[in-house]
Amino acid sequence: MIIVENLKKYFSTSKGLLRAVDDVSFEITEGETLGLVGESGCGKSTLGRLLLRLYEPTEGKVLFDGNNIFSLSSNELKKWRQEAQMIFQDPYASLNPRMTAEDIIEEPLKIHKIDIDPGIIAKTFQQVSLNPQHRSRYPHEFSGGQRQRIGIARALILNPRFIVCDEPIAALDVSVQAQIVNLLKDLQRQMGLTYLFISHDLRMIRYIADQVAVMYLGKIVEKAPTELLYQKPLHPYTQALLSAIPLPDPVAEKKRTRIVLSGEVPSPLQPPKGCGFCTRCPKALGICKDIAPPLKEVEPGHFVACHLFQ
Repeated sequence: MIIVENLKKYFSTSKGLLRAVDDVSFEITEGETLGLVGESGCGKSTLGRLLLRLYEPTEGKVLFDGNNIFSLSSNELKKWRQEAQMIFQDPYASLNPRMTAEDIIEEPLKIHKIDIDPGIIAKTFQQVSLNPQHRSRYPHEFSGGQRQRIGIARALILNPRFIVCDEPIAALDVSVQAQIVNLLKDLQRQMGLTYLFISHDLRMIRYIADQVAVMYLGKIVEKAPTELLYQKPLHPYTQALLSAIPLPDPVAEKKRTRIVLSGEVPSPLQPPKGCGFCTRCPKALGICKDIAPPLKEVEPGHFVACHLFQ
């Protein structure tokens, strides 16, 4: 469904260019979930917003069913926006406190001038496990999990095919997170949805994603089918990330050696000349400081940007 080609997004600042997304390429198959993981500030949310054309790119393409979304006219763009929606991270900030739940969910229909059927609104409430009788309540009258369900309902009301989930569980209690993820999986199965799921929670990514892409300093450093990446991580950064996941078995957890990275993430204003991870990598080679490794397929379906595997 989606092909991303050499996508870049640079922001001009008083200190120079901030390389938020730096030459990223990947694909998302229809009906699947691509999990996107990485540290705060690595460019995950910026990439998600580029896929919905909420940001204009510095360079590159995003092909949706073969059409470059950055070349669409205003009329074509408005029509395409019914195909692609977003679930935001913070259910407290992403809902208008002056609008009722019904008004919030109806708003996309009004923007796209689609006739509003009260039956559709009630059905959408039920789809996300909300009581239709509460449609006249305001956001402050709902819990955090219920507010996020309103945000999900707002994304669903136009019957989209692709949804960017920008850390949709990060602001929720742990007890509610699993409910929201299970809801998203159920909706995907019922409606044939395709997701880009952005998260810090590596265990939740393993549960919901079909493919996983690991991002570091604006670049994707590894991408593979979920179980392959978790069982056989190749990039040193991915290995360090996965070693931080606690094991439920205390005996196995005690025997395991965790990979602790030294130093700090370099500034995207002044990234290293070669590999962005070379300043923290315990396996860095001499070439890593001078030449950035391209993302290459080293085995079927397993891509990695590392000189150890070139």
